[in-house]
Amino acid sequence: MMSTMSTHTQRDQIPRSARYAGRDRQRGIALILVLWLTILLTVIGGSFAYGMRNEALAARNTLSLAQARAFADGAIYRTVFELMRPRGLADVWSADGTVHAWDENGSHFAVSALDESGKIDLNLATDGLLKGLLQTAGELDADTAAKLIDVIGDWKDADDLRRPNGAEAPDYQAAGLTYKPANAPFEAVAELQRVLGMTPAIYGRIADSLTVHSRMTGINPAYASRTVLLAVPGATPEIVDTYIGQRRDALAAKQPPPAFPVAGVVAATLNLWRIRAEVTTADGVTFAREAVIRPGAERRRLLSILEWQESDRRLPAASDKESSDKANGTRTQ
Repeated sequence: MMSTMSTHTQRDQIPRSARYAGRDRQRGIALILVLWLTILLTVIGGSFAYGMRNEALAARNTLSLAQARAFADGAIYRTVFELMRPRGLADVWSADGTVHAWDENGSHFAVSALDESGKIDLNLATDGLLKGLLQTAGELDADTAAKLIDVIGDWKDADDLRRPNGAEAPDYQAAGLTYKPANAPFEAVAELQRVLGMTPAIYGRIADSLTVHSRMTGINPAYASRTVLLAVPGATPEIVDTYIGQRRDALAAKQPPPAFPVAGVVAATLNLWRIRAEVTTADGVTFAREAVIRPGAERRRLLSILEWQESDRRLPAASDKESSDKANGTRTQ
């Protein structure tokens, strides 16, 4: 009992203001802890919401890209169908580089097809034609172009004999390269970048004019670009520009193209098509597909796909006379 009375006496001796101050400090610390906990939860919640938003955007972008890719693949196959229609039908498409455009389901489609006979075959073209391309498009002088022709020849021939200005395995090793010539035909135009002396600048200027699929020593001027026509030995800018104008007029009149007035070309159409399809979806996602396709000669194999890749090259805008195709299937040329 004495102890209890002593405790009460000690408590009574503590000033009331001190007791209240202690309680206020405890309440203040608790309030600060609550505020910090609230801030922490807010930060965690905000980070979670931001992460979920990014994941939702990424999922939507992935879905849109997949949709654009599927549309582009479908546009390739539609182009093949249009090119395989009987020539006598109206509004039939031709592999002459014309851009066909239409809108469907809120997406914009643009496709173009060109016969590969209008390009220079990297494996079989004559040295004169390749040299002409290196000079006119590649902007090389005659001596440098001739040397590079020898290096290209050593890459694709089957032997290890070095041409006068060529390069075989020891030359690649001396240049610090870890590979050597394939001693086999080029499998793709992009392989040309590995040839000793081929710079990115030169390759960028000539790549679009080359193919490995035509298996022709010359080119078909009916489908050749101005760059390719200028590479033909003996061709001048005046001759080429006059011919392109005549070819354009013949195409507009649905007439056969005129003969190219320079020797060294062929008039063989391969029915081997390089098709580019570009699709922009309603939410602005763009995907471009490029393929090289040959119609099959057998019913069991209607198509042979030689190339199938994503393209980073944009198609030119369709001409003003090409109205957009609608979902009802109307076509433009």
